[in-house]
Amino acid sequence: MIEHIVLFKFSDSTTEAQKEEGASRLRHLIHELPGIIDIQAGQNYSTRGKGYSMALTVLFRSKEDHEHYTPSPEHQAAHSYLEEIGLIDSLAVDFEISSEK
Repeated sequence: MIEHIVLFKFSDSTTEAQKEEGASRLRHLIHELPGIIDIQAGQNYSTRGKGYSMALTVLFRSKEDHEHYTPSPEHQAAHSYLEEIGLIDSLAVDFEISSEK
């Protein structure tokens, strides 16, 4: 399995309602794209975010499912909305989850 984590930083003019709409659009991708086991997105409530105010986590079945996700029209539409509302930076980390405990 693959864990995909993204942090988002928005301009000061981006509203909380716009960010929540963006998070909702990202969460909806579980209904549009195969291979997503779980998807979560929401607003940061702590003071430790260094300006990153929203986060996304996606759990994929495989690397192939993750590789299909990023260029997909559904993901690109959600990402375009985030840019429209003032996305100024994002930071992504992807790693394979070991089945060993």
